[in-house]
Amino acid sequence: MIKLSSLKPPAGSNKRRKVIGRGRGSGHGKTSTKGDKGQKARSGGHPPPRFEGGQMPILRRLPKRGFKNPFKVEYTVVNLNALEQFDGEVTPALLKEKGIVKREENIKILGDGVLSKPLNIHANRFSKSAVKKIEDAGGKAVVI
Repeated sequence: MIKLSSLKPPAGSNKRRKVIGRGRGSGHGKTSTKGDKGQKARSGGHPPPRFEGGQMPILRRLPKRGFKNPFKVEYTVVNLNALEQFDGEVTPALLKEKGIVKREENIKILGDGVLSKPLNIHANRFSKSAVKKIEDAGGKAVVI
């Protein structure tokens, strides 16, 4: 019977912690594997990796460029050829369920491909060519 007290990790999976600063005989005494003097040997350890020795950091020396528009709307694009597998209604929820899009909001339908059956497609935006092809196939492009 297996008991909690008898469980052991597989051989080689657990490494023993390096014990430093416990006398010369241990091989890790005196300077505790930190070498002799200098900033890295002191308490408080190393400066952060981005530290450049006190000179003006590269991120502050380079000029700022451009800006990020907080009102920009990113659309997930879906082409008509991906909608050929549906019958009747196509909604953002169905698109997500089938794995065509990751999120249900901000979907734009583009006109690449051919529709052979009438579909009622619900999306946030449509390209002109997509609307023409949907209506030519007998379907409707519904803006939500």
